[in-house]
Amino acid sequence: MTTTTTPSERGPVKAGERVLAPDLARGCMLLLIVLANTVFYLWGSERSPGSAHPVDGSVADKITQVVLVAGVDMRSYPMFAFLFGYGIVQLLSRQLATGTQERDARALLRRRHLWLLVFGVAHAALLWMGDILAAYGMTGLILCWLFLRRSDRVLLVWSAVLSGLVLTLSLALVVLAALAPEGTAGGAPLDYVPFLTSNTSETSYLASIPGRLPAWLYLVVIQGFVLLVLPVSMLLGFWAARRRVLEEPGQHLRLLRATAVVGLGGGVLLGGLPYALARVDVLSVSTLMKEALSLTHMTSGLFGGVGYVAVFALVSHRISRRGGVGRIGGAIVATGRRSLSAYLAQSVLCAPLLAAWGLGWGASFGSAQMALFAIGVWLLTVVASALLERAGRRGPAEVVLRGLTYRSRGRAAAPAASRSQDGPTERVTT
Repeated sequence: MTTTTTPSERGPVKAGERVLAPDLARGCMLLLIVLANTVFYLWGSERSPGSAHPVDGSVADKITQVVLVAGVDMRSYPMFAFLFGYGIVQLLSRQLATGTQERDARALLRRRHLWLLVFGVAHAALLWMGDILAAYGMTGLILCWLFLRRSDRVLLVWSAVLSGLVLTLSLALVVLAALAPEGTAGGAPLDYVPFLTSNTSETSYLASIPGRLPAWLYLVVIQGFVLLVLPVSMLLGFWAARRRVLEEPGQHLRLLRATAVVGLGGGVLLGGLPYALARVDVLSVSTLMKEALSLTHMTSGLFGGVGYVAVFALVSHRISRRGGVGRIGGAIVATGRRSLSAYLAQSVLCAPLLAAWGLGWGASFGSAQMALFAIGVWLLTVVASALLERAGRRGPAEVVLRGLTYRSRGRAAAPAASRSQDGPTERVTT
């Protein structure tokens, strides 16, 4: 009598199973993330209330600020949240396709999200108060519990309701500010930036830790639950993954083109540019209106993030038709495959050089100089990722996370792992 052992888990995704679009998007968007994050290291500059960008600066600094505020700030992390949600569905599908019981697949997802939470706490405590990993892990835990097996219609309805609620509120504030009588005082603007950035100006590393953790917790709550951009982005990622939008972009060109136009038009031109111009006083508005535009800027990041995803999906479709990404494109894709390592490496490179407890370079940079520094950091991670790709090695953070996530595979998983090398594979994005 022959007994068949059901595997408890299928192993991590192999390099040949990956999809181009998410990795290309992650690799490019890591540049936007470091551009957005390094602004908070400008600890030697005077800032206007409610903004991490300096008040004064050269023409180049002002142009840099407009570009960053309109097209980068609050636009990169929703894109990663979308891809994170997309990868959750793909991981679950891959596990179920190889015979894993759903309860075991869900347990794997819970471990992955809990370990991301741990990674995030360590990242925030040691280096960077703006860590986003914990918010992804926490939001993933909640959304998997509530929505992972719900219908497509439920996903879209809840996405529309949650995003509509926040966007309606922010637009209503803009309208009220526009209708307010001339000279109406908006009160003292809410300035949370000193609370977030005081740790970068702290000259003692140990003393900077108590400043980073409360700031990190504040950002996790705001980004994950108050603005609702993260959960909506992940829910849309759930929906898109079920329809294989990124695996088969050629089958969804109309959707992708419309999303790119509406997303970048709404997220960058309508939601981001007015606030960016008001920030540098090109657009003269009242304090009340500037605060309203600031909220609209934050909530419209959802549109910008999803719009960027659509753009990169279209680019990957064109690249696939041409037959290859080329050397530069391949290096960027390699960076996307190691996005966790590259993201953490940004803090390893930035914090000791820019913070006051390190070399303190952030005190002497302007906006344009800091942007050039950020580009240099990104290029270093691209080169390192390309070298790892050539050597056939994963990123170190990916190795650790995968080892912790798949630690319970055991002997029962071995037959499935060996079969998966010979049998048909499914292209996934995790």
